[in-house]
Amino acid sequence: MASPSARALYEQHKAHLEAGLAACASRAYWSPFVESPSGKLHAPGRAEEGLARFKALLGKPYDFDQPGETGRIGHEVSPYTGKPLGIDYPDCDPDVLFAAARRAMKGWQALDAEERAGICFEMAFALEEQAFANAHATMHTAGQAYLMAFSGSGANALDRGVEALVYAYKALRDVPASAGWSKSFGRGGVVSLDKSYRTRGRGVAVVVCCATFPLWNAYPAVFANLMTGNPVILKPHPNGILPVAMAVTRMRETLVKAGLDPDMVLMAADEREAPVTIALLEHPDCAIIDYTGSQRFGLWIEQNCRDRLVYTETAGCNGVVVESLADPDGMIGGLANGFCGFSAQMCTSPQNVHIPANGVALPDGGSMSFQAFGQALADTIAARTADPARAAALCGAVQAQQSLDILADIRSRVLAAGGRVVLESRAYAHPDFPDARTATPLVVEVEASQTELFGEELFAPVCFLIREPDRDAALAHAAELARTRGAISSYLYSSDRDFIERAQDAFTDAGASLWINMDQRMPINFAAAYSDYHVTGLNPAGNACLADLAFVAQRFRIVQFREPRPAEAAE
Repeated sequence: MASPSARALYEQHKAHLEAGLAACASRAYWSPFVESPSGKLHAPGRAEEGLARFKALLGKPYDFDQPGETGRIGHEVSPYTGKPLGIDYPDCDPDVLFAAARRAMKGWQALDAEERAGICFEMAFALEEQAFANAHATMHTAGQAYLMAFSGSGANALDRGVEALVYAYKALRDVPASAGWSKSFGRGGVVSLDKSYRTRGRGVAVVVCCATFPLWNAYPAVFANLMTGNPVILKPHPNGILPVAMAVTRMRETLVKAGLDPDMVLMAADEREAPVTIALLEHPDCAIIDYTGSQRFGLWIEQNCRDRLVYTETAGCNGVVVESLADPDGMIGGLANGFCGFSAQMCTSPQNVHIPANGVALPDGGSMSFQAFGQALADTIAARTADPARAAALCGAVQAQQSLDILADIRSRVLAAGGRVVLESRAYAHPDFPDARTATPLVVEVEASQTELFGEELFAPVCFLIREPDRDAALAHAAELARTRGAISSYLYSSDRDFIERAQDAFTDAGASLWINMDQRMPINFAAAYSDYHVTGLNPAGNACLADLAFVAQRFRIVQFREPRPAEAAE
């Protein structure tokens, strides 16, 4: 049977494209993907098949057909077993990769927006098909728990990718293919012109993936670039190659089935001892950079790659302002979940809790003291992590030893500065993986003046209880840190409408989004595609937003042609 054409794929997925456009306009919930791995939602045996697929990849070379291979590399180690995955990947010459991408770009540019959308949707559903195998690959590279790996690097990541796809289609659709134009030029009479317009991508894009969420940020960048006509070279983290390699393989397969050059999507793997990122970013054919990772390297990219189109999401000093609690148990429970979730290795995880020294107002007219609030939060965290099975599902594993080193260092520094440890961090015993690298949150008390302890993102499960003079000082301090140090998600707990409105003004001025009175009914730091604008681009936590028109519109430019309309056509 003949492979489906790009136009046929568009017709097949047209309803999904229209539904995505409607979701972006309404900001309502929509997803074409299955978020849960529950056996009730999938065909029998899918979970077992996915695990078998993952295991079949271990301990052998990864079969990857792309140009420029000069050798083999790869030393990924599972945070759950402490053992190497034993997989090696092609070490490819960047010059060859860029040349292949440029060649592939010409045929892709000939497709219109509908045809590209059809192929990209086909890719997305092909990626979903391997969600079970990808979940295990993500677990054993990033450290996510199984449920999070299935959704956060599966359906939720694909939702973000489709969101970018839809916004790119929307931007392209605003450029007409042709137009007629007439204007009177006095004695010269009326001049009528036929005009036509073509869009062209900026060039080869490099997508730098992070260690803990290798695909959640990658998919939006990939689909934004492909939709706007740009080939993509994905650069995975050295300990997170497998999920990216699996995704690249599936996308290349989709391109081949559609009769297109698979080199529109390529991968450049490396090792810590021989990094290739800067060589890719500084390559003369690199036109676009999408980066997720540390704030320090993100800033380097923003400052040193000014001749490229750069999109960054880095790190945030995410703060919580606690003024009053309408539902103490539910709100403290939600905060505890936020500190425990994936061992606080998410860019939206809270870190700093700003609390008035005179306590927090309660709905019965009483108050909870600074110490009592901190102890209640610490006790709730301890309860969440007491049972190893519950801790495993909530906390997952710690991706890198560096995070454990951060915990030890901050504990020592807090004590040296006169602070207090309210809850010690400890390794919990994972019920399935006895050698897993694990850590429960460290909860410490500090003074508001000790900004050197908490004034930057610490990539580890640590909760700072910050004693502020009063509620206004707490709000001002949290907003200032967001403005100057960066914040991706900020949180407020208050029953005072006037205070809430002042907080909204303060965080607007800081360029930081604010979640208000979130409780334990859902993960407080969940970012919903088509509805939540992830990162504002207005503070040091990143210069781009997932997703909006600004995320896609500059990735292509417009070339136009015009010529006089024949006289008979102009009449």
